[in-house]
Amino acid sequence: MPAEPTVATPPSLPLRVLRSPLGRIVAFFAALTVLVIVARSIYAALGLPKGDIPFDRITPTIEVFRLAPAVLAYWLLVRVVEHRRVDELAPRKALPHVLLGLAGGAVVFSLVVGALWALGAYVVDGTNRDAHWLGPVLAMGVGAGVGEEIVSRGVIFRIVEEGLGTWAALLVSAAVFGGLHIGNPNATAWSALAIALEAGLLFGLLYHVTRSLWVCMGAHAAWNVAQGPFYGIPVSGFEQHGFLVAHMQGPDWLTGGAFGAEASVVALGLCSVVTAACLALALRRGSLLAPAWRRKRPAVA
Repeated sequence: MPAEPTVATPPSLPLRVLRSPLGRIVAFFAALTVLVIVARSIYAALGLPKGDIPFDRITPTIEVFRLAPAVLAYWLLVRVVEHRRVDELAPRKALPHVLLGLAGGAVVFSLVVGALWALGAYVVDGTNRDAHWLGPVLAMGVGAGVGEEIVSRGVIFRIVEEGLGTWAALLVSAAVFGGLHIGNPNATAWSALAIALEAGLLFGLLYHVTRSLWVCMGAHAAWNVAQGPFYGIPVSGFEQHGFLVAHMQGPDWLTGGAFGAEASVVALGLCSVVTAACLALALRRGSLLAPAWRRKRPAVA
């Protein structure tokens, strides 16, 4: 006699709620909160530096404690709650995708600086061969690249896209990303909006077309490191002492003012061109997702 077909047991209501888009986002931030408390307790017990630590005093150990909660919370979300492999952070993709992101981020920000220089807004006064590299690279490169991309693209964009579609995910994740920078030094409503439009939308589409957090992390890190430690421009409002000693001149709408070049219309314009290219690629592929309730369900034989 033929074997009786196995009937899958539907998941319980609590499990369905946990695995829903909103449930997974809440679960991530709940786990992140707990892990941050644990990490801070261990950090304090080890007698490591407290308070606001200058960029040049950031060490690998300090940065590990800062990043570990987000990385571990994301791993738990994907492996335990979503019950799948972390394909967007697959180890085999790490080197080529990070290098691709680093190259892209460095080139795009160098184009921004080049345009500002051609317009007479960015002026190089000399070089600073004693510039500190390790701390700023760890904090603004590795720290911002890994931590902010996990939250903004790995959690917010990816999960919102599953439920509400790509357009909603772009808007929500960009708004969150801009909001994360509103409390920075010298931040304004315009600088937060500029960050949301030029970087939030760009990195969201970059993740959409590559499905790789490695690429986004590399691009984000290279953008920040090129901006601060190399070109000597404030990074999201934080003053920098980079390899190039430079100053800006001209109106704030052109230079970005005290917040840095990210609040410049030049950065917004150039990043919008790259964003449009990523969007064109997504449209050509037909990969933009509609909201879950509008997608066609597979026919049941």
